[in-house]
Amino acid sequence: MSLAGVIDGLQFARDGGELRGTLGLERLSRLAESPCKTSGVEYCLRGGLNRAGKPSLEITASGSMELVCQRCLGPLLIEVDVDVELELCADPEVIAQTDDEIDRVLATREMSVAQLVEDEVILALPQVPKHENCSVDNLIAQPNKQSPFSVLASLKKRGDR
Repeated sequence: MSLAGVIDGLQFARDGGELRGTLGLERLSRLAESPCKTSGVEYCLRGGLNRAGKPSLEITASGSMELVCQRCLGPLLIEVDVDVELELCADPEVIAQTDDEIDRVLATREMSVAQLVEDEVILALPQVPKHENCSVDNLIAQPNKQSPFSVLASLKKRGDR
């Protein structure tokens, strides 16, 4: 590891490295730019070999995210729990050409731990966050009360007499 928060992916996997910590929004730039709030994401990054004997990274991460409900625009608390294994690959062509269920990432000598964790947290978040039961849904389901314009219509009828 040459810099804090940066790993040499293949070396980290070969060495069976492990990093643990908490990342705040100041380290999760893409989440910070979105309407997302969090007190932090706890993570563990482990290097090793997968079942096929290839270098891989196991990422576990968890935390609470406050998003904006797309129905009512109110706050929505989402619990994120990530557990993923990424096979490291030195050739981007191999990644592009494979057609299987294995998650792969390009291995470099300077892989950002925060970016790896953030990528997986973003993938775990719902594309359209919304409450199961929104107050907006309740308003739509209620029958309409008397329109304020109906009162004006009755006044107009009285004036026509």
